[in-house]
Amino acid sequence: MNYQVTFTFLKKLKENNTKEWLDANRKQYEVIKKDFNTYVKTLLTDVQKWDKDIIGLEPKDCIFRINRDIRFAKDKSPYKTNIGAGISKGGRKSMAAGYYIHLEPGNKSFVAGGMYMPEPDALKKVRQEIDYNYPAFLKIINQKDFKKYFEELGGDKLITVPKGYDAKNPAIEHLKHKNYLMMHPIKDANFKKPDIYKHITQVLKAMKPLDDFLNESVADA
Repeated sequence: MNYQVTFTFLKKLKENNTKEWLDANRKQYEVIKKDFNTYVKTLLTDVQKWDKDIIGLEPKDCIFRINRDIRFAKDKSPYKTNIGAGISKGGRKSMAAGYYIHLEPGNKSFVAGGMYMPEPDALKKVRQEIDYNYPAFLKIINQKDFKKYFEELGGDKLITVPKGYDAKNPAIEHLKHKNYLMMHPIKDANFKKPDIYKHITQVLKAMKPLDDFLNESVADA
């Protein structure tokens, strides 16, 4: 993928975030869109080698639209200034734990994984699984590959103790999470390196053990 061409286009879009500008630059946008589609297809092929849950997914199932939902937003800019794809069982709209690719200039790119905004019943089941199998959970987030790419488990947390748990529970700080996220930022300069694609796939692979734990937790949710 030509990251630099994509980033240059997204920078211009940020400066000219109007339908008129995008219409005038539609041909260039279609080139970038096609390039990203090919990129995601390649990612899917590689990730499927070690995550069988996503076999059968196509780029169209994963790539997010560039149009923003502005119905309730103060910012009425019609387009996102990033491109992204959600790779998980069921595609981008799935609530399953999976992988997310976010490309945005200005050192705002990242790859992420885990579970974002789970339904109350699913969140309850995840907390229950962490409580029951805390040593297994700790083993996952303390793995060498996990620690290499993720400083800590991300996501919003409760200030208070979740209902049904004791403040002295050894897992309490992890039980407070409302989201269970892994995020690995990537600076613009890194996209100029020849091994950036390999790096991204290695980060995605490091996410799988926690994704598996989360998905198994809510298998009957």
